[in-house]
Amino acid sequence: MKEERSYGMWDSPITPVQLALGLRLSDVMWDSDGETLVWLEGRSDRGVLVAKRRGEAARDLTAELSVRARVGYGGGDFTVSSGIVYFVSSGRIYRQALAGGEARPITPPFGDAASLAVSPDGRFIIYVHSDGKDDAIAICDTEGKHWPQRIATASDFYMHPCWHPDGKRIAWISWDHPNMPWDGTVLHLATLDVDRADLPALRDEEGIAGGKSVAIFQPQFSPEGKGLAYVSDETGYGNLMLYDLEHGASRALTSGEEEIAQPGWVQGERTFGFTHDGAAIVYRGRTGGQDTLCRIDLATGAVEPFAGQLDGYLLFSQISPSPSEDVVAMIAQGPTVPPRIVTCASGSHPRIHRFSTTETIPQGDLSVPEQVTWESSGGEVVHGLYYPPRNEAFVGRGLPPAIVQVHGGPTSQYTLGYSAQAQFFTSRGYAVLQVNHRGSTGYGREYREALKGNWGIVDVEDTAAGARFLSESKRADANRLVVMGGSAGGYTVLRCLTEHPGLFRAALCLYGVSDLFRLALETHKFEAHYTDSLVGQLPEASSAYRERSPIYSADRIVDPIAIFQGEEDRVVPKEQSELIVESLRRRGIKHEYHLYPGEGHGFRRTETIEAFYRDVERFLRENVLFA
Repeated sequence: MKEERSYGMWDSPITPVQLALGLRLSDVMWDSDGETLVWLEGRSDRGVLVAKRRGEAARDLTAELSVRARVGYGGGDFTVSSGIVYFVSSGRIYRQALAGGEARPITPPFGDAASLAVSPDGRFIIYVHSDGKDDAIAICDTEGKHWPQRIATASDFYMHPCWHPDGKRIAWISWDHPNMPWDGTVLHLATLDVDRADLPALRDEEGIAGGKSVAIFQPQFSPEGKGLAYVSDETGYGNLMLYDLEHGASRALTSGEEEIAQPGWVQGERTFGFTHDGAAIVYRGRTGGQDTLCRIDLATGAVEPFAGQLDGYLLFSQISPSPSEDVVAMIAQGPTVPPRIVTCASGSHPRIHRFSTTETIPQGDLSVPEQVTWESSGGEVVHGLYYPPRNEAFVGRGLPPAIVQVHGGPTSQYTLGYSAQAQFFTSRGYAVLQVNHRGSTGYGREYREALKGNWGIVDVEDTAAGARFLSESKRADANRLVVMGGSAGGYTVLRCLTEHPGLFRAALCLYGVSDLFRLALETHKFEAHYTDSLVGQLPEASSAYRERSPIYSADRIVDPIAIFQGEEDRVVPKEQSELIVESLRRRGIKHEYHLYPGEGHGFRRTETIEAFYRDVERFLRENVLFA
């Protein structure tokens, strides 16, 4: 018999300590012989490489060095080839044998590197290099004997460098301000002059796909060297294409309203890969917030679901087919399944190589989300995920309080992967609504571009409409709604408080933007012109920047708010939070401000995460449950 207890007051098996101690699994790939898996774990503020050879136990490869690439938002941290792992630490590329021994640097301590790709003969690495001002495709030798050289420098940004099997051709994508990588990129194909005494030089470079309004994602050469696969959103959705290198023409491999691309926030993301024999491509297609793992036969064009038994897994990332057999490695998860490193062969259950958490939480305490839609301004349909309160020991009285969550980006998406944060709330008796407002990915280019010129308007309208949807559909108590978001989501939180005072009982704002002028002038290179499309170009759009900057209407904020900020955040500096805090303090509005030393844009340290969740739980009790 379940105990009746007020919503929000349920004893939960999900503690702040558990959330703080969980691993971040960010990438997995095979060594070139298909015998060893290597993956990257985030442990507190450190990145640790782990290797697992067939039939052996997993073991840590890196001890003193923290593995993390820092170009833009990171990613593309390592690669592995012929028994050697190459990784980035403090901006430098290191090499380390999987069999043992210490890592040694092969590039100098200058700038940052990411997206490493080793040549087929093992002699060279091409990679993305950035000094914070100028980005390039660079090349170095794998022994570190020569000073690295920049070989492609004409564009503002680069991503996804890769080698042809002949070791003489390479491909990559690039884009320029004011575009973001999901707006428009160019796919480049080039030849390298490898008959040199030092490092190869670039020649015969050409753009073969994409443009200012077509986004290309993840080029990859076929194993036999006849084709170059990539994802293009020219049709409005990210579909898989194959470029014939002999005839210079592309053909579509997939069609329809599924997304195979990812918004290029980080380097090194992979949503597809060729099978070892080159006869097929395994890819993950996303519809709404749910993934399907598929296999396309390149000879017949037939597409079928991957034959592995993937029950319970609804989200797949870092797709990595084995170079020697019909097995696929990936990071897999589901609404009630935390991320895992798994391999899956045709017709068999996935083999789990690494859990990201202890997975000791009973299934009865985990909420299963419902995909929902509601109407916003002008009758526009908005998408989201609704998590009902769930705890096998308790039942509530009346309607539950609810957390309305807004994702960052704002070009991002809530998906049917495991949301530890949502489960933290639902197991305590809160409902959660995750808002995929207009501008989110996963619903096609038209839906994503609805935010262009409208940031601070349609995202706010969609979030407010989502809150009303909860109360009107009797999914939550209208008098106990909380809005929560970080970064761009934090900006939407602040705008909701200025534009809809009283709609929410309280707010949780993580490193949110309060001054659009400061954001446009002070943020890092990657997003230096992001607001050009989201709001407008300065100085012409200065009135819109002022009107939509929460700091200029902060006197309309009357609801209690807790603000959380990393002291070393370079994307949204702490001044953005402290401007709002000063206004709240001056006017006597109930608020809290938590500044975390050593943290940047997003919290990584175990002690920070534990403190954050404890403070959130206390703040909600004081301002929502007991207010």
